[in-house]
Amino acid sequence: MSAAKVIRAGIMPMDAMRAYTLAIARGEHKPKAGEPKVWFTSMKSFAEVLSDENRELLRIIFDRKPESLSELERLTGRRANNLSRTLHTMERYGLVRLEEGPKGPGRRAVRPVAAARAVRLEVDIAGGLPGRGRPVNRQEDRVAA
Repeated sequence: MSAAKVIRAGIMPMDAMRAYTLAIARGEHKPKAGEPKVWFTSMKSFAEVLSDENRELLRIIFDRKPESLSELERLTGRRANNLSRTLHTMERYGLVRLEEGPKGPGRRAVRPVAAARAVRLEVDIAGGLPGRGRPVNRQEDRVAA
């Protein structure tokens, strides 16, 4: 995965995200090339993960390419346990990769790598799926028809 990649993110409530995922699994929906690959359940969760402080952290990882959490700790002034929690959250959203790095004194061998240079956010204000207009719920469709 290239660090020059742009991650497409979206906001979708958990119930709609579940319906979306099941529709893909059943073959009822094929994600289009431009659809988000990373989903947040709310604007609040998006804002927390991509806060000013965390975007600065990502910029440092992207620009400075630290070889370890210890080096990142020195570069940012943030404590290792705080960095570790933040990086694991960012990893779940595909913003960073935690790769095997050099062993440090008393530290796990982890090297943070920026997975993208930018995040594009799609917000569906109508409550539907990207390109579909509304959540997929085949049972609801049969009842309404």
